[in-house]
Amino acid sequence: MKISTKWLQDYLNLSVDPQQLAEKIERTAVEVDQTYHLSDGLKGLVVGYVNEAKPHPDSDHLNICQVDVGKGEPVQILCGAPNLQAKKKVIVALPGARIANNVKIKRAKMRGEVSEGMICSLQEIGFSDSVVPKEFANGIYFLPDDAQIGSSIFPYLGMDETIIDLDVTPNRADMLSMRGTAYELAAIYDKQLHFKHPHVKEDPTTSINDLLKVEVDQKLAPTYLMRVIKGLTIKSSPLWLQKRLWNAGVRPINNVVDVTNYILLDYGQPLHSFDFDQLAGNQLKVRLAKEGEQLETLDEQQRKLRAGRDIVIADAQGPVALAGTMGGLRTGVTDQTTTVALEAAVFDPSRVRQTARRHNLHSEASMRFERGINPATVAEALDAAAEMIAELGDGQVVAKQLVAAQKPAQAVKVMITLQKINAVLGTQLAADTVTNIFQRLGFEVTEEQGKYSITVPPRRWDIGIPADLIEEIARIYGYDNLPATLPNGELTPGHYTKQQKIIRQVRQLLETAGLDQAISYGLTTTTKAGRFMMEPSEATELSFPMSSDRTTIRMNLLSGLLDDVAYNVARKVKNVDLYEEGRVFYRQPEQERPREVEHVAAAMTGETISGSWHDQVRPVDFFVIKGIVEFLLARLGATNVRFEKANGHEEMHPGRTADIYIQDEFVGFVGEVHPTICAEYHIDRTYVFELDLQKIIDLPNQTEVFQPVSKYPAIKRDIALAVDQATENSKIINYLYAHGGSYLVDVHLFDVYQGKGVLPGKKSLAYELTYQATDTTLSDEVVNADFNHVVDRLQSEFNAIIR
Repeated sequence: MKISTKWLQDYLNLSVDPQQLAEKIERTAVEVDQTYHLSDGLKGLVVGYVNEAKPHPDSDHLNICQVDVGKGEPVQILCGAPNLQAKKKVIVALPGARIANNVKIKRAKMRGEVSEGMICSLQEIGFSDSVVPKEFANGIYFLPDDAQIGSSIFPYLGMDETIIDLDVTPNRADMLSMRGTAYELAAIYDKQLHFKHPHVKEDPTTSINDLLKVEVDQKLAPTYLMRVIKGLTIKSSPLWLQKRLWNAGVRPINNVVDVTNYILLDYGQPLHSFDFDQLAGNQLKVRLAKEGEQLETLDEQQRKLRAGRDIVIADAQGPVALAGTMGGLRTGVTDQTTTVALEAAVFDPSRVRQTARRHNLHSEASMRFERGINPATVAEALDAAAEMIAELGDGQVVAKQLVAAQKPAQAVKVMITLQKINAVLGTQLAADTVTNIFQRLGFEVTEEQGKYSITVPPRRWDIGIPADLIEEIARIYGYDNLPATLPNGELTPGHYTKQQKIIRQVRQLLETAGLDQAISYGLTTTTKAGRFMMEPSEATELSFPMSSDRTTIRMNLLSGLLDDVAYNVARKVKNVDLYEEGRVFYRQPEQERPREVEHVAAAMTGETISGSWHDQVRPVDFFVIKGIVEFLLARLGATNVRFEKANGHEEMHPGRTADIYIQDEFVGFVGEVHPTICAEYHIDRTYVFELDLQKIIDLPNQTEVFQPVSKYPAIKRDIALAVDQATENSKIINYLYAHGGSYLVDVHLFDVYQGKGVLPGKKSLAYELTYQATDTTLSDEVVNADFNHVVDRLQSEFNAIIR
């Protein structure tokens, strides 16, 4: 919101240095982006009068102008502007002048003729293209006839006014208007406001109710008012109005549109003007869009309306405006318009926001509807606009306002005590001081023995609870005046919860294993979100995603990791080892919000050991990533871990994937990504795992206890078993640990063989069993007894043949 200090002077007498004023606003109310004059960096720009203009003999576009700049004899200036006219007052940059971008003007000679300066357009002296009136967009600007020749141009163009650019936060939408800002400054500096209120002169011969009928759904528009102004002449606005608009960053268009924009800036009330003669059936209806409806908006874009979502203003032929966002081209005000129907309303803010985002039509009006409108000044803003349009367009206001809907503006009553105020702020404010602050804010105050009853006017819709009042007191009293105190209370040492400890331990362990941490987006596509899922879940999609790649909350971590792998591979990084710890989001059909679950996942591709003169290349394979999972689970204290051949993971290789169980609880999977998925990501063979970390945290895991290394010798026994090819190694190992005796400390598979000497359909697995005691030297008799016992049981349990 760009605030002109000169405009503010219309409402309160404030003789404060602009820089000090900006600092006070920033300390008390909202942030200030910058404080500036449009004339900053410019000099030597004066009013000139073109006495004569004739074509340059050696140019098809240049003109030789004799320009009076108030120095006696006219000066010769060459100008190529297509709209150049004699007998007009123009902007002249004399030799030595500085124009936009710090360009210095010098005396020049062009095609044999001397030019003693430059006749300037608005853009050349620093005006943005977006605010230059369209009639001067491609040429020079003509100053008013009363401009004094030779004087500075800055007062005529409003370039000498100080502009304070406010960065208004959503909770202070009341400051998105000149009057709202004036209320704030009056409270800060304890000044009296002097607002002018409209007095509309109506034509009693015609009533608006005889001209127009309006039907409103009050859920969509709780307030909807209209005025009609007839007999208008559409023309350019007076310069004072144009100056106020372009200083606020708004392009002047014509006297009707400019007034609606002026009232928007002044009151914070968006208005919309219809060409009354183009309204089919002399009727309007505020409703939701219907299936298949379209609207060509003022920007000449054909827009498909969303049925049941977009609020539209419709006449007998169909939609003529997107409520609170943009009007339709069919009923827009043109040079031929003679009668205007003027709308002032309050629309459903959430629907306006949805429409603005859906159609990418964010505007000053939609921003105000989204953040809030002062319901107490809707009717006054409409009257002020109608009065100005009639005055500037030589028209007449038709009798009466049309009130299709009007929700009464209600003040909010909040109770608070002086004790509470001082306790929160740490102050010793007197009752009179607090009362004065509330009165400066324009609140009605009733105080009795330190108990306040505060009536907050509708213009401050951000205030509704006692905490809001305390904030207002702190702001106006001055944050710098609040006492500074140190926290007082018993200090207790902080500590991590069990879950926090395990999460940090997981990250440390995976980094110890050689993996790098990745952090992926929590939003992805619906397709990617539904892959690698570990339990059935409904997708949770955003209503208004920022892009088509970020539409759905993730239900796995692997999709994001594969994106990271693909990103690296595309940049010639072939060896990628990444992990991610984070949350996924599962939702059942009956649930409104998804359930957050801690997961950990990893993805590896390329080589785990790069080749050298003494080391062989070792590519990543299933056993490498499975070993990392075993290492991680072992260090987390997981017991009874087993890996079983997996089925049902469509995104994983069907023969190289294992499900992971802890104490018969499914906690994840590990294996190779399906080749079709790898092809989709344009990556080579990739191995992954994903674990439900929340389940691992919740399971009764065994605390890792470090014990001294036994000083007694170990005894080893080897055994080779011929078993069916379908028999899993993990089951044999688990069985050996369960039945191998109390002295069995390690089981190691050192050979797998199929071929000569082994029956068809069988495979040979060779194990090394290590026995060791911590308190004595084991004898062969003890070890042999345990060994022979487990061998006998292996033969019966697995139908194994001892080789």
